[in-house]
Amino acid sequence: MAMALEDALKRISELEEENKKLREELEFYKSKKFAGRQKHDEHWMKSYNDFVALYEDGLTIMEIVDRGDISRRTAYRYKAYYDGLKKNDRNSNKWGV
Repeated sequence: MAMALEDALKRISELEEENKKLREELEFYKSKKFAGRQKHDEHWMKSYNDFVALYEDGLTIMEIVDRGDISRRTAYRYKAYYDGLKKNDRNSNKWGV
């Protein structure tokens, strides 16, 4: 009977260790950012607003990219987003909305 109790305690110890490792792995996956473009979070908004400030100051896309903060592709994405907002703004003013 003592052997069965020792085996059970050993197995419980093994399972607790396995649970600990699985919890650590779960935490890793909970905090992981998956690939792809993220929604407009705080970091995105700061980067976009920095782009807008430079663009409205008269810098070209390539001058902004040469600063090294964003890639050329991201700069063109920001410009398309900026142009879309400006177009929507003009259309809403046109109709008095």
